[in-house]
Amino acid sequence: MTAPSAPDGPDESARPEPLVSLPKSLRHELKDPVGPIETDSETLLGAAGDPLVTVGDVVTYHVLEAGRRPDVALVDGITERAAVDAAVRETVTAGETVDVANPQGTITAALAHELVAAIDDPEPVTILVDGEEDLAVLPAIVTAPEGASVVYGQPGEGMVHAVVTDELRAEIRSLLAQFDGDTETLFWILDR
Repeated sequence: MTAPSAPDGPDESARPEPLVSLPKSLRHELKDPVGPIETDSETLLGAAGDPLVTVGDVVTYHVLEAGRRPDVALVDGITERAAVDAAVRETVTAGETVDVANPQGTITAALAHELVAAIDDPEPVTILVDGEEDLAVLPAIVTAPEGASVVYGQPGEGMVHAVVTDELRAEIRSLLAQFDGDTETLFWILDR
């Protein structure tokens, strides 16, 4: 496959504008969890694969409190449209952090590049998102290796544990292909 002609240097990875955005017609597709819901962190961690990717401040906090540092954590300082408390914020941002801009309802090239780099990094990385990290679940599933765990919150219910399989990856790729914007470049970044 030939890579798209989009630039792949520092300018591309630093682009804060959205690469793709979620169309209103697909919002209902994201309501259903893409894996089982767990309410106990230790049970979830007992079944978690490697690498472990967490999306969301509260999920990341619970995983850390249960004694495991996620290989990749994506946090934005917000939970259910309100700022997380200082203790949560301090806990989830301890260690190496990378800052990236990602407006609500979008995925930027910068976020995609940082996610790929973090998954490849042997050391734990926290991606601190200026904007919103919710949609990062989708590219995380696409780019994470077979057997990886991507964990995110399901409001009012618990933590969704998505185990990356070829079938789930194909399902999420199909969903992302329906996003507005430059999906070709997004997949090129994620497929590295």
